[in-house]
Amino acid sequence: GFHQFEWQPALKNVSTSCNVGIINGLSGWTSSVDDAPADTITRRFRYDVALVSALKDLEEDIMDGLREQEMEDSACTSGFTVMIKESCDGMGDVSEKHGGGPAVPEKAVRFSFTIMSISVRTDEEKEVTIFTEMKPNSELSCKPLSLTFVDESDHETLTAILWPIVAERNAMKESRLILSIGGLLRSFRFHFRGTGYDEKMVREMEGLEASGSTYICTLCDSSRAGASENMVLHAITRSHEENLERYEIWRSNPFSESADMLRDRVKGVSAKPFMETHPTMDALHCDIGNATEFYKIFQDEIGEVFEKPNPSRDERRSWRAALDKQLRKKLKLKPVMRMNGNYARRLMTTEAVEAVCELVPSEARREALRELMELYLQMKPVWRASCPAKECPDQLCRYSFNSHRFADLLSSTFKYRYKGKIPNYLHKTLAHVPEIIERDGSIGAWASEGNESANK
Repeated sequence: GFHQFEWQPALKNVSTSCNVGIINGLSGWTSSVDDAPADTITRRFRYDVALVSALKDLEEDIMDGLREQEMEDSACTSGFTVMIKESCDGMGDVSEKHGGGPAVPEKAVRFSFTIMSISVRTDEEKEVTIFTEMKPNSELSCKPLSLTFVDESDHETLTAILWPIVAERNAMKESRLILSIGGLLRSFRFHFRGTGYDEKMVREMEGLEASGSTYICTLCDSSRAGASENMVLHAITRSHEENLERYEIWRSNPFSESADMLRDRVKGVSAKPFMETHPTMDALHCDIGNATEFYKIFQDEIGEVFEKPNPSRDERRSWRAALDKQLRKKLKLKPVMRMNGNYARRLMTTEAVEAVCELVPSEARREALRELMELYLQMKPVWRASCPAKECPDQLCRYSFNSHRFADLLSSTFKYRYKGKIPNYLHKTLAHVPEIIERDGSIGAWASEGNESANK
């Protein structure tokens, strides 16, 4: 809080002082009489002060951008637009290893933002981009806004902590920031996109049922059975507004329906959405979710489950042991308790499939596994790249074709696994990627990765 700035109009319910540093995360949260006081320790920056500070860090880049676009810097004092990526993630075990600090939940939640791009409107009403974050997934560009000792599953405390942030963000959407950049006062508008969330957090914020729900998607209304029948053709229909409307229907049951009919009408919205997220999919967790599925397919293929359904627990255990042993021997890949990004990256390779194929008895099944992985590796760069149109244009063009072929393989050769069910991220990978990229230009750039590595 070292920079002078002003909002026009002034932000509702936010003080106008500029020199505010780290504040208690509960400030700005007015508890009512029946609320239990939020029993947690939390610290945050005021959102507008943090944004100002991040913009001042980029002051030179903004001036360079104006010069590169050959724009007269004194002419560009208004019409700046700033694109913000918001990320939020729960951190597991953050307990004090030894020491006698205050007793706090040994889980934490971290909320942060990244300035993705800054553009300016010229006199000819054109939008010219003058700054783009080259490393949108680096922990260096990912600015922390709030840190809290709270379990992300504790819905009440989480909403109490994030409410002030939501309120400040809503106020900023309606207002312009006046800030001195390069010696002149300039006006900025902000657009916020909450994309750096894993599926658990999106469901929590948007009031949807948990990930095991029959409504498997945070982007469309598809049910698990429906998505396994029709793997590719779905459109993005969910939105924050619709979720709020559906919550109202769920709450008031205007047509006096039974619980099941009501639940089908609102498609799994059963809590009040409290924070707007941008309907997309998170590239990092997509990787992890799909690798988890492939890991299971590998085990099933080693045990030839397509011939003998319902194997015993011990049989499954032996296949898993064989798979782990082979991966360790061939790829030096140690088994992990929970799938993580690094394991996922190494498992989803041609080398891994070749290693697994050595344990698969039938040649036809080996071919199918190879093709499955080959298709996957053709699709993956598209939702991993920060700018797919530049970095992998051919794979982008072939994405729909590849995802159809992939889905055909699953519903024929691997149908023993996909009778009436499909994992959440596999559905998103096959059904929603082209539409998201057409709308946003990228999936990878908007991922939660920067926030996750900063947690570390």
